[in-house]
Formats: sequence, structure tokens, C-alpha cells
Amino acid sequence: MKRFNINQFLLSCITIICFGQRLLAQKEAIKIACIGDSATAGYLYDNSDLESYPSELQSLMGEKYDVKNFGNSGAMLLKNRYKPYYKTKEFTDAIAFNPDIAIIHLGLNDTDPRNWSNFKEEFDADYSWLLDILKNRNPAVKIYICSMTPIFNELPRFKSGIRDWYWQIKTPTTNIAKANRVGLIDIYENLYSRPDLFPAALHPTKEGTAISAKTVNQNVTQDFGGLKLPTAFTDNMVLQRNQPMVISGSANGRTQVEITFNQQKKNAITDKYRKWKVPFPAMSHGGPYDIRIQSKEKTIILKNILIGDEWFCSGQFNMAFQRQNSKDGNSEVKKTIKNTTIHLFNYRNLRKTDNTVWDSTTLSKTNQLKLFSGNWTICESTNAKEFLAIAYNFGKKNAHDENVPNSLIEVTVGGSPIESWIDRYTLEHDDKAVDLLTNWRKSDFIMPWVIERAETNLKNDINLKQRHSCDPCYNYEAGVDDFTKFPIKGVIRYQSESNTHNIELCQHLLPLLVKNWRKAWKTDFPFYYIQLSGIDRPSWPALRDAQNRLQKIIPKSGMLVSMDNDDSINVHQIRKKEVAERLAFLA
Repeated sequence: MKRFNINQFLLSCITIICFGQRLLAQKEAIKIACIGDSATAGYLYDNSDLESYPSELQSLMGEKYDVKNFGNSGAMLLKNRYKPYYKTKEFTDAIAFNPDIAIIHLGLNDTDPRNWSNFKEEFDADYSWLLDILKNRNPAVKIYICSMTPIFNELPRFKSGIRDWYWQIKTPTTNIAKANRVGLIDIYENLYSRPDLFPAALHPTKEGTAISAKTVNQNVTQDFGGLKLPTAFTDNMVLQRNQPMVISGSANGRTQVEITFNQQKKNAITDKYRKWKVPFPAMSHGGPYDIRIQSKEKTIILKNILIGDEWFCSGQFNMAFQRQNSKDGNSEVKKTIKNTTIHLFNYRNLRKTDNTVWDSTTLSKTNQLKLFSGNWTICESTNAKEFLAIAYNFGKKNAHDENVPNSLIEVTVGGSPIESWIDRYTLEHDDKAVDLLTNWRKSDFIMPWVIERAETNLKNDINLKQRHSCDPCYNYEAGVDDFTKFPIKGVIRYQSESNTHNIELCQHLLPLLVKNWRKAWKTDFPFYYIQLSGIDRPSWPALRDAQNRLQKIIPKSGMLVSMDNDDSINVHQIRKKEVAERLAFLA
């Protein structure tokens, strides 16, 4: 009996100690206050306590953190307006909470013309005032300002002012954070290319909310998933000769990364936004080399790296046309021997825009911008048939004539219109092109054939804003953007067949595309394009003439005449080798 009492006593002691430790852990939990407007509050959700981004953030952060939602729908940052955040109960509660970390997302409602037009000069000072209130309550508080979640073109008054006012608020946010020595979290970056997550153009869906929470979690914990490289950095890549070479990537915050290349060893430390980069001096052609990228936790070795010329090849099906289908293609493919001077990165489509219905997996991956995939390959007999006819013959001719390695990045989509290849910001801020974004599947700006094919592919969609590879901006967001940090020598392009219904619009969009791409790559590269084929269709001669005139308008551009080499009844002519060799001569 006595032994039993001792055991009971010991069990009670253990229970009390564990309970005390649990209470202590709860008491010492790091307190996070999520301060903001409807994007924080969880507006439109059935249960904002469980579905808002702060609740999702709590799940990600775990028991060591106590995350509270102090969002107020409709609140604005400006103090001199009808619903300033500082006058809300949520603000009072947030201050009383005395957070260790404060995450602030405000500004969306300040874009209202009743607010921004009259009081925009007060925005910076009002934001600084709010930050000071939090600091005075707890001098040790860690504060993060969030860039605003994006807005989209369907929003009322978008063209008449809100579009511009949004950017007038978003752009200075970096300076406000820097001036007040607080952190900056870029929620915008991961959501701007996802209009499918914003059914009413302002508030994100649950998936969008989860992305916001993940972004905040990564920035607070500085855990970005470890050492990673951009899409284009794989074995067999070719780096552009005679230009400074930058090896870049991402890793967890404050991670030291060591890069070894061409007997040079350099170090970098990731910034608080996960990014790192190391420049190496320009080199003439050569190789092969290895590149070793190493952090404490992980080592990546890239093999068979060459220095040569890099061409970005883009367009519709005529550019996507494979060697095996071109004139004499099969016989030439059979004669192909390994050619180490020609490397290809074919960013293959998950699904083509053929006359079929896409399944749910394709629809989901398309929305997630996962339509493309690929890696670098060397031309040899086993894969020669998969090389694109124009790109391969263009690269082969260049490599032979200049005696340097040539690499071809191929991002093509059959049937795609030019507007699908231009980035969202460019279209939004062009007063003519912006209308392409509105309900594009019903738009008279879009070629009827393109809409019909998209409707077939998307027959099973359940999202009113389902994405598609003919969707304005889509191919830029899902494909082109993955390579804009990768220096290139120039661009070759074969596209316009899906814009022949509106020649004036096409004339407007091609210079816009070139300007957009050169800005993205931060270089004034040459841009060469192939004239429309010689098929006998009523509107095509006028567009061919427009293409000819555009080369005089677009600096450092050139147009290749191909109609004499074409088929009057087949839009996809098969004599690609001749076209490619002419293009190489032009370049």
C-alpha cells in the first residue's frame, strides 16, 4: 500500500511539472499581430477565424508562436479619412496584445479616389506614425510591412485611376520600410501572376491566402527551402560569351554560399529575401566547365557548361515545328551525329492547344504556371528528331560559321497570340492593350479561332478565371519570365498567325513586346522575326506589309522574308532549313 502511495505521489509531481512547463511555454509563446484590412481579416470567408491568412500562418508557425488576427475590412492607413485603421477596435486590441512581431498589410482601401486624390501627401507620415505607436508600446517589437496583395483590371475604376494610385502606394513602401528600419515582405510577387485566385479582382481565394501565409512564414523564419537554382541552371547549359556572367539562386536567409567556376572561388551571403548572386568576369567561348555551388547543407555541381552564344526562340507552331516533320527531316535526323556545340533547352508544353478537352490535372497545373518543363540537352542521334527545325538549323549554321557553341532556349505554344507573350504590368499600363485582359474568352480583341480552341480545351473548367496558354500574359508568366535572369545574345521569333484578324492591334503589340522583353532582360539585344508565311488568306498580305514596316520602327530588329519559301495552302510550311539559314545570315 505504501509503495502505491509513493507511485501516486511521483505521478502527481510529473503531471504538475509537465503542466507547469506547458503553461510556461504558452506564456512565453512569441506573439504575432497581423494588422491590416480585409486581406488580413478574411473578408468573404465563411469562417475567417479558420480561413484567413493569420489562421493559416498560425498552423505554419506552430505552438511556439501565438498569431492573432487584427484585420478590419474596409480600414485604410490614411488617418484623415472616414475609416482609418488607428480608430478601429482591432488597432486598440493589437496594441494591448503587445506583440513581439507585427505584420502590417494596409493600403488597398487608400486607393479609393475619395482618399488618395486628396490626402496622398500624408501617406508616408501616417505610416511612420503607425509604426512609432507599435515601437513605443514595445521597443523590441519586430515589424514587417507587407507589399499589398495585387489588384486586377476587372476592378471598378481600374483604368480611371485605381491602377495608377495602387502603384503610387506600392512603390514607396520599400522606402517607408527602409526609412523606419522595419522589414519588408513581398506578398505581391507570388500572387500577381495568379489572377485565377482573385475572382473579384481584389480578395484572394483560400489558395491565395495560403500563399500569403507561406510567404510571411518564410520571411519571419528565414526558411526558404534551402539552396536552389533558377530553371535555366542545369547540366549542359551554355553561358553567354563576352558578357559578365552572374551565377544566382536562393537559399535560407543569411546562408553563406560558395561558388567555384573556372578555377575561381567566390562567396555570397543570401539577403533577407533569400536571394544571392555572384558575378564572374566575361569570357570568350570555351569549355566544358563545372560549376560547384555549395552551402553548409547542400552541394550542387553543374557539369558540361560551355561559353558561347545564347538565343531565345519563341513563337507559335511554325517555331515549334520539329526537325522530323520538316522537308527531308527524317533523312537528316538519321544522319545526325553528336554535336557538342549545339545545346537545346526545350521548354515543353504539358498539353498542346490541340482540339481536345484538358483534364483536371492539366487545368490545375496551368493555373499554377506549371505548363512548361525541360532541361538542357546536347544534340545527338537519340534526340535529334525532337529538336525544333528552325532553332536547330539556325544554331547549327551559327556554330559552324562563327566556330562557337550555340544554345537555343525554345519556348513555344502552337496557336498562341502575341498578347500571351507580354507581361501583365506592360499590358495593364498600356491604355489600348489593357482591355485585352478583361474577360478575354469573350473579347472581340482576341481572334475567334483562339477563343474557340480555348473553350474546347477548358470545357471542364470550374474556375471562371481558369488560365490557358492563349490567355493574355500567360506564356510570359509561365515561360518567358523563367529565363529573363539568364543573359542571351538575342531573340528569334516566328509568330503572328493568331493576330491576323486585327492588324492595327498587332502593329501596336509587337513593339510593346520587344520593349517589354528588353526591359526584363535589362539589355538591348537584337530581335529578329520571321514574316508570315505565304498562305493565301485575305488579311495576310496587309499584316506582312505591317511586319515589314515595323522593322524600321523597332530598333535593332530585322525581319526575314519567307513567303517565297512557303506553301500557299499550308500555314505550317515544311521548308524550315532554308528559313533558318536565312535567319542565321540576318543575325
